[in-house]
Amino acid sequence: MGSGAVTKSPPQPSARVILRVSANLLLVILILITGCNRDSGSPTGEHAYVVAPQVALRDRVAAVYNKVGFVNNGERVEVLDRSSNKRFIKVRTDDGKEGWLEQRFLASQATFDGFQRLADQNAASTSQAIAITKRVVNMHLGPARDADVLYQLKEGDKLELIKRASTSKDGGKAQAIKNEEDLRERESESGQTSKTEPSKNGNNISGKNSKANETVEPASILEDWWLVRDTRKHAGWVLGRMLDVDVPLEIAQYAEGQRIVASFVLNEVEDTAQNKKMPQYAVLMTPNKDGLPYDFDQMRIFTWNLRRSRYETAYHERFQGMLPFTLTKEPDKREGEIPVFSVRTVGKDGDISERKYKMYGVMVRKVK
Repeated sequence: MGSGAVTKSPPQPSARVILRVSANLLLVILILITGCNRDSGSPTGEHAYVVAPQVALRDRVAAVYNKVGFVNNGERVEVLDRSSNKRFIKVRTDDGKEGWLEQRFLASQATFDGFQRLADQNAASTSQAIAITKRVVNMHLGPARDADVLYQLKEGDKLELIKRASTSKDGGKAQAIKNEEDLRERESESGQTSKTEPSKNGNNISGKNSKANETVEPASILEDWWLVRDTRKHAGWVLGRMLDVDVPLEIAQYAEGQRIVASFVLNEVEDTAQNKKMPQYAVLMTPNKDGLPYDFDQMRIFTWNLRRSRYETAYHERFQGMLPFTLTKEPDKREGEIPVFSVRTVGKDGDISERKYKMYGVMVRKVK
């Protein structure tokens, strides 16, 4: 080329091209930021509560994983993410640990709120007995096997018994049986189907007793539940057969096959021979059977015999009664302060009335 040739400069990008490149770059940055936030877990404002005794947190949702921490029963966690199949949930604990666990190990905020309401409603309820768990058992939000669960009790935990309920074992709603005659009728008819002959118009032909010719549906099997309060003041329903009332062995031996449902310390007597005070008890018992239309059918007062150093039955009365049992103290001119207690009785017509008693030494007298 000659010295007079003109050199062309490279073409400059237009403003439109620059704007498009910038927009694409910004989109890539946003995607990267979003991906980073999802990996670390972003708060959803949702909380859940651990229902198992202890659960390991996983670092990933995979067959092979590392444990990054543990959460315990009743602990609150923050929900961060869910797996595509909704089986696993990523959570963050109050102390900052993050990891994955299975959905089945968590209860919702609504379940927690329900247990909180149950505890608040029964905070002032009088304990009817102290019971001990026979093995690990769940506390339910209602007296049914299919009711929500949150708290779990260990074997040997001590609980306050508040009130009893009988519900169908198949998970249905509670079935109230108001009187003993109804209960006996259900038991006698359970599983029996009478033979009937259809008439021309499709109705059954009745004999002398039309009711006996009806097809009877088997009665649902009822089981007892107890509303309990644990040492942490949590309240919930526990299956009755998982509990034993905590009474001294010297008193338990008098049950003779009956079920002890409640016990109360009336007072104490000084035993100088043993150099300690011995409590005297009121004990309520019932047949060893679930689903009865009353809470107990006998009351026994056990006093401590100082001369023989043993418990003896000072008073025994049979009647169908309902909890709660109430116990107070009243001043007395001769005895100083005496136990005064009341029970609720169920009449043949289902009406509930109250009986009141006073205890003078080892003598129990009914107050008219």
